[in-house]
Amino acid sequence: MAVLVTGAGKRLGRAMARAMAEMGHDVAVHYASSAADADETVAMITALGRKAVAVQADLLSEDETQALLPRAVEALGQPIHVLINNASIFEHDTLATATRESWDRHMGSNLRAPFVLTQALAAHVPDPVPDASGEPVAQGLVVNMIDQRVRKLTPEFMTYTIAKMGLWAFTRTAAQALAPRVRVNAIGPGPTLQGGRQSAEHFAAQRAATVLERGVDAEDITAALRYLLTARVVTGQLICVDGGQHLGWQTPDVLGVE
Repeated sequence: MAVLVTGAGKRLGRAMARAMAEMGHDVAVHYASSAADADETVAMITALGRKAVAVQADLLSEDETQALLPRAVEALGQPIHVLINNASIFEHDTLATATRESWDRHMGSNLRAPFVLTQALAAHVPDPVPDASGEPVAQGLVVNMIDQRVRKLTPEFMTYTIAKMGLWAFTRTAAQALAPRVRVNAIGPGPTLQGGRQSAEHFAAQRAATVLERGVDAEDITAALRYLLTARVVTGQLICVDGGQHLGWQTPDVLGVE
């Protein structure tokens, strides 16, 4: 079974692409501009004995997004039945500072592109295959990388959060629409890799502030992904892999109440 991972040149995308290869899958490694990084990911996968190809596309371009999955299928030389929508734009804005450009960038990368790619995947996934008891087993899987913040809303990162909320709604409605041929699920990471805007001190504090008082490692994300690959009766679900970040409750109204 072949897999397309968007934004797979580096960071979590690379970790997930590698995990899929370790599970025995061939991988199409999508990238937008980091060609050298994507080539490194491909080399890692081929070293594991699996086939991998790098495929470039700007997911803010409708034409390039529409063409991505067919191009990946052609490059791999086999159907793709697993789609991991990982590529994401994550830029800060608020209700006061959001612009049409920030709206379009976040909606395009975080909602429109996953929608289009899911349509493309669903168009060629075969019918379910009966198991030993005669019940259907879905032959396709979509995993949307969302964000734990859809469980704990804040007014920061306004248009990004709205887009991820839309992707969470799409995860559930697509799970309904595509059953029983395709399962659709989501992962909501917490503090995993230090962001470009963060200092090391801020990132450490963010990790320590979860209810489990620890952050997330890439291996925790790939463990959830491995589960979803094999969980044949799970669809329409969001797994928050976040150290309980979305459960944070020590807000100013409850601090110092003793």
